[in-house]
Amino acid sequence: MNAYPDAGKEMLLFTGNSHQELARLVASRMCVKIGTCAVYQKPNKETQVEIGESVRGKDVFILQTGSRDVNDAIMELLIMAYACNTSSAKRIIGVIPYLPYSKQCKMRKRGSVVSKLVASMLCKAGFHHIITMDLHQKEIQGFFDVPIDNLRASPFLIQYIQDQIPDYRNAVIVAKTPASAKKAQSFAERLRLGIAVIHGEPQDFDSDMEDGRHSPPPQDAGGRPSGSSIQRAGGDFKSVESSWPPGFTLPQSLRHGQRIRTVSTGHFEQLEIPLLTAKEKPPINVVGDVGGKIAIIVDDIIDDVDPFVAAADILKERGAYKVYVMATHGLLSLDAPHILEDSSIDEVVVTNTVPHELQKLQCHKIKTVDISFILSEAIRRIHHGESMSYLFRNISIDD
Repeated sequence: MNAYPDAGKEMLLFTGNSHQELARLVASRMCVKIGTCAVYQKPNKETQVEIGESVRGKDVFILQTGSRDVNDAIMELLIMAYACNTSSAKRIIGVIPYLPYSKQCKMRKRGSVVSKLVASMLCKAGFHHIITMDLHQKEIQGFFDVPIDNLRASPFLIQYIQDQIPDYRNAVIVAKTPASAKKAQSFAERLRLGIAVIHGEPQDFDSDMEDGRHSPPPQDAGGRPSGSSIQRAGGDFKSVESSWPPGFTLPQSLRHGQRIRTVSTGHFEQLEIPLLTAKEKPPINVVGDVGGKIAIIVDDIIDDVDPFVAAADILKERGAYKVYVMATHGLLSLDAPHILEDSSIDEVVVTNTVPHELQKLQCHKIKTVDISFILSEAIRRIHHGESMSYLFRNISIDD
């Protein structure tokens, strides 16, 4: 039973310091004002939040995105949600256009899935619902214990292509790696264009640096593996096989002509596991025809721009006369604007999920697509209890 049936009809929109311009755009479209909330850092760098108006029994929407000061943005978001939760807000909905740490969603060597930790902290802080856009991996939605809506920016980017790129019918959609081929295919099918894939670019995989896991087993004074009962094929296997479980026998390929190394003693001797063959990166190649066409590279995040610059260079070598780069989240860290300015890329189109006004001053090639409309519509629908399916029309599982 709702203890505040009348107050529940009201809503408040708060924002932190990460992207106040986007919050103003959303508030303007919804004809509401941004709630009074002071978010600042104390002299000792602790984050302080002071809610300036009552949130009791109301729907509270907190707009915060992953900006350059990503850790400060996360702490502001968590503290704001916790403050509203302890002040008896009816529901707390996080509007996070770019979810911080979303690229750290896979296990690495002795690492952790940080996006799972972020999701757990957001749920623990008191969020009842999350609105985000173009997650790096859609499976991140499973990390949350609350409903999450993963909106898409592709309709806005496709509209930009149709309205702002002359002769876009002579374009080809390019995936800079095979991993982004599905996204490129989605754009190509909606625009009725061809697709090309760049193969051979260095991929992100675990480093082969020495880290101790390839160390050989301990050896005795004679240079033989410690605790080993088998030295070379052709030795006495009966004494070893007698201690193995019934029905287990050594393969014939290991009985003759191959060295056997055991790494422990006990009831079951562990054999050395064969190593995978090291990857060899093939020469960079473009699968598809780009000669005499406009090449449009699509991706979800553009942060380190070197792979995009390398892709643009090879596309120009293969005959493309213009190269566009389109991405939802334009992080553009460090010297990215200067690198783009001096590159063969003709234009970089990103949405305003993260602020990049400073980067635009450093590089005239960066263009912005406003996505505040879909965020404001999502907020309105959630507040009034309307279906969100309208915002996901024609969105397939691969989009």
